[in-house]
Amino acid sequence: MHILNIKLRSQRMNGVVVIDKPTGMTSHDVVAHVRRISGIRKVGHTGTLDPLATGVLPVCLNEATKLVQFLANDDKEYRATLLLGVRTDTFDTEGSVLAREAPLVSRRQVEAVLKNFVGKRQQVVPRYSAVKVKGRALYDWSRRGIEVDLPEREVEIYDIRMEQFSPPEVVFTVSCSKGSYIRSFCAEAGEILGCGGCLSALRRLRSGMFTLESAIALDGLLQGGGDGAAQFNVDKLTPLVELLPEIPLIEVDLPLAEKIRNGRQPEGDDLLRYHIPFIVEGDVVKLSLGKSRLVAVARMLCSSVELLAGRPNMQALKILRVFND
Repeated sequence: MHILNIKLRSQRMNGVVVIDKPTGMTSHDVVAHVRRISGIRKVGHTGTLDPLATGVLPVCLNEATKLVQFLANDDKEYRATLLLGVRTDTFDTEGSVLAREAPLVSRRQVEAVLKNFVGKRQQVVPRYSAVKVKGRALYDWSRRGIEVDLPEREVEIYDIRMEQFSPPEVVFTVSCSKGSYIRSFCAEAGEILGCGGCLSALRRLRSGMFTLESAIALDGLLQGGGDGAAQFNVDKLTPLVELLPEIPLIEVDLPLAEKIRNGRQPEGDDLLRYHIPFIVEGDVVKLSLGKSRLVAVARMLCSSVELLAGRPNMQALKILRVFND
């Protein structure tokens, strides 16, 4: 009965819960754990963390899974530990050691190398990663001993700061764009310094709007209810309408919300009676029912100036995602 109670309540939960991922688990493991204890079938995460890593892992529940592609684009912030003098095949301490040597480097040398990473750069994807090449994850090719061309990605480091210099370990924080592999930066820094290096610890401090302050440990997901039944802890559940705060919001009424949920693409005339923020063609906007329920995410097919000019029967939006919140 308690499990049934959890499932009935969980079916009505739409939003994001931020998990403080423990070390030793994959992001998929965390999703499976949330799905199992909550009874929610539609669960997904917004950015993979390696088993070695800990920290912020946003997990989307029910209708929020429709926003994964948007949330996955968020910038990230990490605290990392670089182990100097050790080269591994995976660029972290979980791989096989390829070489060791004494790291005869100074604090000033390490700082200079780290600061040189700031800006946009091409980064080769690690051989042991989940990025797919020819339909298979790179780690699968590597474990089979098959050589494939490693893809490159443009990434950007916004800021990097060394917090502690205690050779052979260097602790630093870094804020970066999506798709940045911190273990690749550690390996590259080690090569530039001439002694080799790898990642020995990683903690994600922030993913977009989500921080450690809003995170919850896995063992805190269930709490006792007043009737003695276990309940899924929703105290830190971020509702759909509060997600993607950087996207302009247009509040609509119930009749238009129902039309959109029934598949209608709004025309300019449908929107003229609402407050329209300044937007340009191509902008992504949110449509909400009041301030509490997300109706849709859409892409503007015109600017707010053109919309307010009142061209008749002009399709104003292309609906990208519809939500039954």
